[in-house]
Amino acid sequence: MAGLATSFGSGAMTNPINDVNDSELLFLTGTNATEAHPIIGYKMRQAHRRGAKLIVIDPRRTELAEEADYWLQIKSGTDIALLNGLMHIIIKEDLQDKKFIEERCENYEALEATVAKYDPEYVSEVTGVPVNILYEVARLYATTKKAGIYYTLGITEHICGVRNVMSCANIAMLTGHLGKPNTGVNPMRGQNNVQGACDMGALPNVFPGYQNVNNDEIRAKFEKAWGVALDGKVGLKIPEMFEGANHGTVKAMFILGENPVLTDPNSNHIRSGLKKLEFLVVQELFLTETAEYADVILPSASFAECDGTFTGTERRVQRVRQAIVPLPGQANWQTLNQMMIRMGCLTNYKHPGEIWDEMASLTPSMAGINYERIDKDGLVWPCPTCDHPGTPILHTATFSRGKGLFQGIEHVPPGEMPDQDYPFLLNTGRILQHYNVTTPYSAGIMTLWNEEYAWVNPDDACELDVETGDRIRVSSRRGECSSKVRVTDRVPKGMVWMSFHYTASQTNAVTSHILDPTSGTGEYKVCAVKVEKLAS
Repeated sequence: MAGLATSFGSGAMTNPINDVNDSELLFLTGTNATEAHPIIGYKMRQAHRRGAKLIVIDPRRTELAEEADYWLQIKSGTDIALLNGLMHIIIKEDLQDKKFIEERCENYEALEATVAKYDPEYVSEVTGVPVNILYEVARLYATTKKAGIYYTLGITEHICGVRNVMSCANIAMLTGHLGKPNTGVNPMRGQNNVQGACDMGALPNVFPGYQNVNNDEIRAKFEKAWGVALDGKVGLKIPEMFEGANHGTVKAMFILGENPVLTDPNSNHIRSGLKKLEFLVVQELFLTETAEYADVILPSASFAECDGTFTGTERRVQRVRQAIVPLPGQANWQTLNQMMIRMGCLTNYKHPGEIWDEMASLTPSMAGINYERIDKDGLVWPCPTCDHPGTPILHTATFSRGKGLFQGIEHVPPGEMPDQDYPFLLNTGRILQHYNVTTPYSAGIMTLWNEEYAWVNPDDACELDVETGDRIRVSSRRGECSSKVRVTDRVPKGMVWMSFHYTASQTNAVTSHILDPTSGTGEYKVCAVKVEKLAS
């Protein structure tokens, strides 16, 4: 991805979290950090109060948008056009880092030719951002030495999510804001060990450390270590699994720690696929909506019941230590190990540290990390040897492919937009009080925020004849859900915003079936809906 495959291929930050503290400019796009990443969000607020400039790009007026020096209330799904417009101005005013481009990058001409078409007047029309603000933000980002980009799902959960990320890489390379402290392109992962799961190879196309399964040399290394023949074919992404389930080509699933009935887009399609499976195993802490479809439910152990590691969003591998005896009688790795033995893989692991050591011996980027070294403090990969200090900042001298590859990327409209039948745009996200779809099982947390509130602009509320606390039905071409209303000018006219935390208001029954063609990520951030008032 624009020559930054090591970091963006895994979704990891190029720079450490604490770089926020000494930044001169925080460029936030598609992220509501104070609610989705509250610790990092608090650091951002501290940095801003110490003098760092804050740019927030978001269709909603979030807490950080209220504090920002510049809040760009972008129209949903126009991120590429906006970034191209900023780059157009940077090049037009000769603010690009020519030395960095010449020494570290290639294919600049393709980028220049593409963004030349995105003049400020056109970009303003597409995005809704005033022309003067485009100029001021472009100049500020290009001329500030310590400027970092931070993004989350508001960038990736689009039909063009991968291209949105590439555009972020383009503007960072254009201005030389990479490979240095307090700069970079920094995607903040959505959950505590998403990074670690990807690092360990929980993806359909790679072994641990992002080593491609279809590379004969790499595959031979793992075959020798494991004593088995390995298939070089790339596996299925989650949407492809459920597509296969609905068409009868996927017969069975084992779902561990996931609740796709609530979390995945177009959830009626998910339910249909689960019903058609011949055999479903769910290993979980709770009887989730997904577990209700299972033929076998295995008890799961929480983080407090396990030894092992977590890898956070900044690529830092940290120890996790068992705090209580596992309530199921054993940790998750032991359950999986027993299944492997019964399937003919005669493993002999006695502790998660042995599993880590085996993985690290086969993974160059983590070969220097072991439990002894991270006993007190974590280490940041790449860490190739046991005397290596780790790599807090990526791409200091070169990119993973050598030179960074600029790409000319055109604006891609959302896969579905409001129309006469479905006149509202639905946008979704998280709220601070809840964490994905696990906290609604906590009675204590539910006392803080126990039901869904769909955010509706006052002008729309007037037309719908609803007030805060009234109930509405939100429906799309795929399904419907109901919710109470919160009338607020934090969302623009024509938009409805909802979270996806609640069983009683299953927002993802409504969200779009359209996926990014490269990543398979659903377009959670844009879909067309209609809204109707419900009787009291």
